[in-house]
Amino acid sequence: MTIETGLAPARVDGLLALKGVIVQDDSFGGDQPTRAARDASILETLAIAFDSLARSRRSEGLKLAGVLSRTADEIGRLTEDAVHTAAAQPAAIREKLHAQLNDLLAQASPGDERIVQEIALLAARADVREELDRLRAHVEEAHLLIASGESVGRKLDFLSQELNREANTLCAKSADIALTRIGLALKAAVDQFREQAQNVE
Repeated sequence: MTIETGLAPARVDGLLALKGVIVQDDSFGGDQPTRAARDASILETLAIAFDSLARSRRSEGLKLAGVLSRTADEIGRLTEDAVHTAAAQPAAIREKLHAQLNDLLAQASPGDERIVQEIALLAARADVREELDRLRAHVEEAHLLIASGESVGRKLDFLSQELNREANTLCAKSADIALTRIGLALKAAVDQFREQAQNVE
C-alpha cells in the first residue's frame, strides 16, 4: 500500500546532499605532503592518458583521411571514365534518334509537334554534362575538406549525399551499358566514401 504525501519523488542529488550520506575523510591518504604528492601523481597520469588519447586520435584521423582521399580519387577516376564514355554517346544517340524519327514519321503527318517534342526529350535525357561537371566539383571539394584538418564530418556527409544524387542521375540518364556500369561503380565508391565520412567529427 502506498501513501500519498504530495511530495515530489526523491532525487539522487537530493539524497547525496543529505548530511552523513557521503563523508569525506580528510585523514585518508596521510598528511598534507602525502596527499599533495598523490594528487600530483594522479594529475600526471591523467596528462599522460590525455596525451596518448590525442596521439591515437591524430593517428586514426590521418589514416581515415588517407582512406577518404583514395576513395575520392576513385570517384574522380570513374567520373573521368564517364566523361570519355559520354563523349562517345552522341553517335549512338544520333543513330537511335534516326531510328525513332523514322518510326515517328511513318506514323505522323509532317509538322507534327510530337516529333519535335520527342527529339527534345531524348536530347535532354542523354545530356549528362551537368552531372559530370558537378561530380568533378564535388570531388575537388572533398579533397579540400579532407586536407583542411578541421571538423568536417557533417560537410563530408552532406557532400556524399550530393555525390550519390549525381551518380543516381547519371545512371538514370545513361543511354548505353558502359556508362551505366560506370555509374553503378560510382555509386559503390560513393557508398564507401559516405561510410568513412560518418567516422569523421
